[in-house]
Amino acid sequence: MAKIGGKNFDVSLGDIALHVENCTLDITDNSAVAQTRGVPDGYVDGDVAAAGELELDTTNFQLLIDAARSAGSFRELKPFDAVFFAKAGGDEELRVEAFGCKVKVSSLLAIDPKGGEKTKHKVPFDVTSPDFIHINGVPYLAAAEIEGIR
Repeated sequence: MAKIGGKNFDVSLGDIALHVENCTLDITDNSAVAQTRGVPDGYVDGDVAAAGELELDTTNFQLLIDAARSAGSFRELKPFDAVFFAKAGGDEELRVEAFGCKVKVSSLLAIDPKGGEKTKHKVPFDVTSPDFIHINGVPYLAAAEIEGIR
């Protein structure tokens, strides 16, 4: 049976379909164990954050440049909703949605004069929406946590 691998993913930022050379998305959840007199006694919810990075070849980076041109500049780009979708075999699929992704450019150029590899551009992003992350349609945050934030 086929399993999901990196080749199975389709990535889109808003309405821009991208081919990524590499991609990460990490959640930081600072929930912690509560203690009474130094002994575990339940837990407390902590703050959350999510961020990632897209590594794009020049062809796909150009799509982002075009969006920035339409917005006026890279810094004027509005946050995108990102969708990472993969399907393999019959039943195995994964859909991760990250809402309100604000992109930046970090590694604009890394030129290797020897060649042999495509030029790549790194585009980090932060998740800025209270909708945060959904995994196969299941929100990471409880509805009560985002109530009144919008």
